Amino acid sequence: MVKSALERAREVFDIEVEGIVALRDQLDGSFEELVNRCADALDRGGKLVITGIGKSGYIGKKMAATLSSVGSPSIFMHPVEARHGDLGILQKNDLLIALSYSGETEELLVVLNPAKRLGVELVSITGNAESTLAQMSDLTIPMPVPREACSFGLVPTTTTTALLVLGDALAMVLLDKRGFTKNDFGRLHPGGAIGRMVTMRACDMMRKLDRTALVSPDCSVKDAIYAMGQVRSGNAVIVDRENRLLGIFTDGDFRRLAEKGGDLLQLAMKDVMTPDPIAVDGELLAVEVMKLLEKRKIDDLVVVDRDKKVLGCIDIQDLPGMKML
Repeated sequence: MVKSALERAREVFDIEVEGIVALRDQLDGSFEELVNRCADALDRGGKLVITGIGKSGYIGKKMAATLSSVGSPSIFMHPVEARHGDLGILQKNDLLIALSYSGETEELLVVLNPAKRLGVELVSITGNAESTLAQMSDLTIPMPVPREACSFGLVPTTTTTALLVLGDALAMVLLDKRGFTKNDFGRLHPGGAIGRMVTMRACDMMRKLDRTALVSPDCSVKDAIYAMGQVRSGNAVIVDRENRLLGIFTDGDFRRLAEKGGDLLQLAMKDVMTPDPIAVDGELLAVEVMKLLEKRKIDDLVVVDRDKKVLGCIDIQDLPGMKML
């Protein structure tokens, strides 16, 4: 019986998940030794050089990119190009990591002895711990998986997915081991949305005081709405005489009051505001601000200093213009 497209697609998911779980359960001391050798090479001023061909090569490029992005300098070396001069990529203190599921990839094997003659250590990641590649290596990380998702068991599917996850695991463990921080991440990602998230702070995202509707607790709803209109804000921030935060009143609060009826325009802010609203320090990273907005399901966030004096207000409608959403 021919399976439907959805049935077959889900089967592929199941097979590849099975492979990842199997690899996870098989991780042993060899992976820990890989982590230690990587850290030692990097601490000596070396880099991680990933090599592989075909589908393993594509995964190797991603591994090198991920490792470099989290503070573990890495580069991909194509084995064929290495035979024609790119072997010069390898330098003293580098660690060479060779990827081949079969461990018998000819184009890869022929470049490894010349590479080892340069004095670098060779680590292999392979599905065959008895392969030629494994025998040539100073350390082997075995990664056998139960089966490919391909109907005839030949197309690299589960193996490449498992290798990708293994590379991510290595990068994240090294991130922790080497004390890589959010600030470090920001320095390596100055551009794009990621860069903005880890370099911008709450004070960079907020509307400053000249664009914030600041009102007193005795101010009427009518006057607060007018103040909000003057600065085109969806909220009024209630402060005391020293500009310390007391509460917030939003256009949503106004709509909810209007549903109740009555002469609401003359009500005082102290009677209708949300007291002690969520506020953040101006130095909080943008990534943490975004997490807070999402977690609390709010559109407005007051920014204060250490004395709770208002510095400004973050309005969610401004974030698309900052390319934060």
